[in-house]
Amino acid sequence: MTYLLVLLAISFAVSAVGWLYFIYFFSIGYGLSISALSLATVVIFWDVITLPAALLCAVLFIYGLRLALYLFVRERRSASYKKILYQPDNTQRKPVFVMFMIWISCALLYIGQISPVTFYLYNALHGAAVDSLWAWIGMAVAALGVLIEIVADAQKSAAKRVNASRFVDTGLYRLVRCPNYFGEVLMWTGSFVICFGACCNVWQWVIASLGYVGIVYVMFSGARRLELRQMETYGNDPEFQKYIHRRPLIIPFLPIYSVAKHTWLKG
Repeated sequence: MTYLLVLLAISFAVSAVGWLYFIYFFSIGYGLSISALSLATVVIFWDVITLPAALLCAVLFIYGLRLALYLFVRERRSASYKKILYQPDNTQRKPVFVMFMIWISCALLYIGQISPVTFYLYNALHGAAVDSLWAWIGMAVAALGVLIEIVADAQKSAAKRVNASRFVDTGLYRLVRCPNYFGEVLMWTGSFVICFGACCNVWQWVIASLGYVGIVYVMFSGARRLELRQMETYGNDPEFQKYIHRRPLIIPFLPIYSVAKHTWLKG
């Protein structure tokens, strides 16, 4: 349990950037926390680190650092993003109790997300016959997810430079309306499947599953917010209406075209 307490302390410390502005709990603080936790996992379990586990931690570290820097730069350069980030509902001062609950929830979620690889290494340290094949599979899937997310963000930025007032339906956006969210879901799916080769006990499965389900929920919640914003902006555009009825929201080929009415996804 000591290693989990150490990781939890790191998660709380890094995600505390959210006290500067509460949105940072879920954005910059999220990215930095994942990077810090993946790096700490390598340091803690250095004596038993395997190549696929090290590569998975590297993927998560790069993902988190890249996300934090991307959001930081976008906040300063994009007027439209800044308008969303600092809308009245966000800038309204939150009660201290609410801030604490958000902080605690985020720190715990980030531990759950990073836990599969830590359980894999912890169990290996204690003599469990972990299966490196699942680590290789998880690493490969996670890396593919990060690549998809990077390409999707780049394609959206390029499309917006050409026509800032039009929705994006080129590149990966031809397959799915939120390919960046799909990339993240894929990345965390890759991270989660390492549990199948980690000889996890019941409570380890519970923690890892809660982290995975939690981040998938966050992705669909984010997609819902984006869908509502896009309907306000492009809802009267016939091309947009045709696009959203033909392209799935997050998962390619999975016929989920809208979650706007699912208020339980409200974050």
